Amino acid sequence: MALGKVQINNLNLMQGPFTEYEHYLIFIGRGAGTNEGQLLTANNSSNLDTLLGAGDSVLKTQVEHARLNAGQNWNCAILPLGDGETWSDGVDYAMTQTNAEGIVVTDPVTSSAQVEAMQAKAEAIMGQYMRPLWFCAVTEGINNTPSTGETWSEYAARIKPVIAGLACENVTVTLGCWGFEQGTYAGRLCNKSVTVADTPMRVNTGALVGEWSTLPTDKNGLEVDMSVLADLERARFSVPQWYPDYPGMYWSDGNMLDVPGGDYQVIENLRVVHKAMRRIYPLAVARIGNRVLNSTPASIEANKTYFQRPLREMSKTTELLGIPFPGEIHPPKDDSIVITWKTKYDVEIFMTVQPYNCPKSITVNIALDLTNYAA
Repeated sequence: MALGKVQINNLNLMQGPFTEYEHYLIFIGRGAGTNEGQLLTANNSSNLDTLLGAGDSVLKTQVEHARLNAGQNWNCAILPLGDGETWSDGVDYAMTQTNAEGIVVTDPVTSSAQVEAMQAKAEAIMGQYMRPLWFCAVTEGINNTPSTGETWSEYAARIKPVIAGLACENVTVTLGCWGFEQGTYAGRLCNKSVTVADTPMRVNTGALVGEWSTLPTDKNGLEVDMSVLADLERARFSVPQWYPDYPGMYWSDGNMLDVPGGDYQVIENLRVVHKAMRRIYPLAVARIGNRVLNSTPASIEANKTYFQRPLREMSKTTELLGIPFPGEIHPPKDDSIVITWKTKYDVEIFMTVQPYNCPKSITVNIALDLTNYAA
């Protein structure tokens, strides 16, 4: 004999939205005596004089220009460092308080070891928190003191060794000659009118915002030109650029310090993979010990659909007036994911994300047609 009973269970199928950390950065650098050691938040309406002090500081300058170039709905975290505090200490503290897509260290790097430390920190954060992120560093500007300063070639020779020969695919490094390149670059990456799959080189979203019409000079008063910037870009620095007879200042590639032939030599490739990683992780955790994921053909097919969800969402395309605005990646195919059972309790999943092509060099050939057709 038995008593009748009913049990109702609430099943979590992991269909809700993911927390979005894209377009959100942490700025860390030497403060000016205000709120040092505190993790602050800022947006378009924040008073930076209140947050970071009324005086000038490199940290404040970079945040100001990030805000200018990010546009609407920008926000970030800021950690002003006090005396004796290092950027590494600041990162460790910030990671206990918040998460972000990337970390902008506003104090200039002067040695390869400092850049390598950022790569090591990115890998350590991934190991401890399962948080993929990248670092943005900045070099020192040119010493343009007359007679005792540097020429552009001497400046290039001084800063190139800082990143030469490094394999640091999670680090991007820009110049410090204008004094606000780093913040401008960071803001351009955080502009929400475009996606993480868009290059900072894009022109159609407008020119860089700031005092770009005044070009920095060397000790002889010679203004920087595109030959200098092209040379430094080839050395893997991320630099501003302009186009002949086209108004405005723009940006070059967001160069990462990946190895030759590596997949992550430009920042947009790294960002789309990081975005997918952030969304796949909670889905994978939810499958631990869940026999819904098993080695049967039906389960494998169902879980392909389950794990492809972030890729499908990232691939959505919008069409306006006949013009397609592509998603961040191509729609996943059936072979974009492979699930392999290595042992009875160990499953391995391989996934691919495919970005769209993007024109960074355009060649136009025009021919003259003098054919004489009869009327």
